[in-house]
Amino acid sequence: MHKTAATPLALMYAVLIVYASLYPFADWRDQGIDAWAFLLAPWPRYWTGFDVAVNVAGYIPFGGLLMLSALRSGRLRHPLMLTFLCASLLSLGMETLQSYLPVRVASREDWLLNSAGAWVGAFITLGLERWGAIDRWTDFRKRWFFESYRGGVVLIATWPLALLFPPAVPFGLGQIFERIEAQLADRLADTPFLDWLPVREVELQPLLPSAELVCVLLGLLIPCLVGFCVIRPGFRRLLFAPLFIGVGVLVAALSALLSWGPDHAWAWLDLPTQVALVAAVILASFLSFVPARASPALVLLGLGLYLSILNQAPENPYFAQTLQEWEQGRFVRFNGLAQWLGWLWPYAVLVYAVSMIWRRNPNP
Repeated sequence: MHKTAATPLALMYAVLIVYASLYPFADWRDQGIDAWAFLLAPWPRYWTGFDVAVNVAGYIPFGGLLMLSALRSGRLRHPLMLTFLCASLLSLGMETLQSYLPVRVASREDWLLNSAGAWVGAFITLGLERWGAIDRWTDFRKRWFFESYRGGVVLIATWPLALLFPPAVPFGLGQIFERIEAQLADRLADTPFLDWLPVREVELQPLLPSAELVCVLLGLLIPCLVGFCVIRPGFRRLLFAPLFIGVGVLVAALSALLSWGPDHAWAWLDLPTQVALVAAVILASFLSFVPARASPALVLLGLGLYLSILNQAPENPYFAQTLQEWEQGRFVRFNGLAQWLGWLWPYAVLVYAVSMIWRRNPNP
């Protein structure tokens, strides 16, 4: 049996599918129809290419990850069939539960397209296995990563996805304190516990350019340091850091393009952000030589400063409009994948860094 990052990634993807399928989790009710009625409904007259592509593409990674996890376990006699059944049953369960949500529409076509996407993903993984690509990845992984690599690889793989939801500050993940404060105030309204909440003397103010620079710099350095926790020292880290930062820049541009249009794809790239990008590449290159066991400590130090600065910034003026477009518009199926990752990714890194420091046999 081989240890693989595919298993935790598949579980994370399943949770995100559940969230995206059942969002907004409100107004559950019996609508007077059989929960399975959608299976016998007439075929729709109109199809949109966007819906077809999203339903198929959304399950391709899930099917691929399930198939890879099944193959690496070495315990299953029919991994392809089991992968297809698991993905198809998950989709069927989500469509059935949507029958109780007035804002969602249960669809037999969505279930079939989701199942087809999982089938395609499983076949892609099976083909890669037959062609030896998985074994080559294993050899690559042994050369590049320490034995305890799965948690770090999962965090590295999910960071670009977390950047898809537009943040108030470039690369500013984990800005949740103001939102939690507002939710608590709503929940505790008309109760004596409302007085227990701290009251600000002044409202949150936009970050100064210097504070924005530091926040962007740390937002880029922390993912690189997470990589240094699992990547072996030497040229590998020197190659990884600038390439990974480059991926983050491209995803941030894609997020702006999806949110505000092609004309604003690079609007976030102001002077403090540009300086921070250059500084991040330089500092990451220097830090690539630190021992792996020192990287989690640096991650914790960076996270403390990063989150304290970021959560002192207000949401940008376009955030509310963008949030509505993502949650109610055509990006609703990506909302769970990007929004929750953007909120929770730094705190998952915090847990991971603490676990690395407490581990009895850390990476050398």
